[in-house]
Amino acid sequence: MLRFITGGKYFSSGNEPAENNPVTPMLRHLIYKIKSTGPITVAEYMKEVLTNPAKGYYVYRDMLGEQGDFITSPEISQIFGELLGIWFISEWMATGKSTAFQLVELGPGRGTLVGDILRVFTQLGSVLKNCDISVHLVEVSQKLSEIQALTLTEEKVPLERNAGSPVYMKGVTKSGIPISWYRHLHDVPKGYSFYLAHEFFDVLPVHKFQKTPQGWREVFIDIDPQVSDKLRFVLAPSATPAEAFIQHDETRDHVEVCPDAGVIIEELSQRIALTGGAALVADYGHDGTKTDTFRGFCGHKLHDVLIAPGTADLTADVDFSYLRRMAQGKVASLGPIKQHTFLKNMGIDVRLKVLLDKSNEPSVRQQLLQGYDMLMNPKKMGERFNFFALLPHERLEGGRHQRNARQSKPFASLVAGFSELAWQ
Repeated sequence: MLRFITGGKYFSSGNEPAENNPVTPMLRHLIYKIKSTGPITVAEYMKEVLTNPAKGYYVYRDMLGEQGDFITSPEISQIFGELLGIWFISEWMATGKSTAFQLVELGPGRGTLVGDILRVFTQLGSVLKNCDISVHLVEVSQKLSEIQALTLTEEKVPLERNAGSPVYMKGVTKSGIPISWYRHLHDVPKGYSFYLAHEFFDVLPVHKFQKTPQGWREVFIDIDPQVSDKLRFVLAPSATPAEAFIQHDETRDHVEVCPDAGVIIEELSQRIALTGGAALVADYGHDGTKTDTFRGFCGHKLHDVLIAPGTADLTADVDFSYLRRMAQGKVASLGPIKQHTFLKNMGIDVRLKVLLDKSNEPSVRQQLLQGYDMLMNPKKMGERFNFFALLPHERLEGGRHQRNARQSKPFASLVAGFSELAWQ
């Protein structure tokens, strides 16, 4: 017998008046599914609501920007992407300036971030002139991939499309760099790569667990028996398979686990250990301390996760301690550190001053200052976002185990962003 969880202590149970709970196509789909197969996990609920091929929130919507449901750091200020571009170049230089690298972004949004990074690559063309760069975007949303192509590609070069292929779209960026689109990370060619995941892991499906006198019990979603077109949270009557992801020494009384994040971190770790490069993750998150973080956003406001599914973004904070664990020692990890610390270490103050000095337009200056405040203010994004990196062990060991004998110089062991850079 599944037990109902009353709303309050951990999360909303969908106790909203009927007029605030419209019956969306996704809600009808979920009710049919639950009636057919029984209550579903929170992970399955998130997966259906966000990425269902027919009705998923991410599949056919542009949910970013002022007209969407949330704004991300790249949409706020160009400086954010520029500093990440500097980070990748810094890592490329610190590890021996390989003759080629892939820039791989997971969930690239509108393409704004990779566009800002590529602009830095163009501006520093003299540094990168002997390096072959290619861009690889992992994107499940057809709508967003079209927006990314508009943002990034050269109009004169037609896009190659092949819906049935692992590489479903190919083109050339405005700066002449080859660019390809994939639905899954495992389809991206292996090779020396820099991986970027900005606000990617926080939308992966989580399983939620509550500690009870009988042990851990998973939270499921069921139909409310009192109201036929309403959903509610319930507890599983016995142990479920995803419980295996909970640490034996876990002290919290409520936890969220994300197996999909573990699979991706394992894949990234294997690739980086094998062929070098690095992964940079920036996201909402914690280091294994928070409990219930599952929430919805609609029109830039918090939204009850069970109300009108398919109309709001669903998200859960990233547990960086879990990401570190899933790297399984194959690579080194750095962080998490707060966004304001990372950006300060990367020289955001220097870059802001340069842009302010260049601009005579009061509206542009105001925009730059507002963007800076949003990114750096601890009460805004400054402390809510964290940076986390995966690097080959030799990167931090001063090059004792260099990948090949041709690299005569040891790698620099200081990593930009995670330690303070000396700005001249």
